Amino acid sequence: NFVIMFFINFKVAAAIGKGIVDPSGVTLFVVFGCLAGAIVWNLITWVLGMPTSSSHALIGSLVGAAITASGWNVVNVDGLTKILVFIIAAPIIGFALGAAINTVIRNIWPKEEAWQDTWFRRLQLVSSACYSMGHGANDAQKTAGIVFLILLASGMLSPTDPVPMWAIWTSFVVMGLGTLV
Repeated sequence: NFVIMFFINFKVAAAIGKGIVDPSGVTLFVVFGCLAGAIVWNLITWVLGMPTSSSHALIGSLVGAAITASGWNVVNVDGLTKILVFIIAAPIIGFALGAAINTVIRNIWPKEEAWQDTWFRRLQLVSSACYSMGHGANDAQKTAGIVFLILLASGMLSPTDPVPMWAIWTSFVVMGLGTLV
């Protein structure tokens, strides 16, 4: 979760902080409503055993809270459209890549052999590391974006300011420590 911070840009943090709703429509009540809505939805889906995305819950709650506070004109349609497209596209792309990779591997080695078990166990570590980096690349940045919104709503930053590096660093460190523990 932490290492990936040194290899990526921070567009997710900026998108959460500035790209989904107009920052001028964000108040501390909007941020609270956003977080409360996302938490309640995640708890409901957890209790019901439904698959869900915390990212999408957060984005939906942010949009809903901002609309409730400031009206529909606060929504950045272009930014929200990019997210909505990938809400649909990401599972399809993941399915297609998984099926393609599985097909290639099954065609190269149609019979299971003992050495494959050893290698694929080792490759699972690589896969886990990649998954963890992807998790950090997105979830830590979402946290930094929310911190930006809090700072913006409290008057400590202006909408033209970048997401502070200390907020990004802190988010990555906390996410990494949370995964470590």
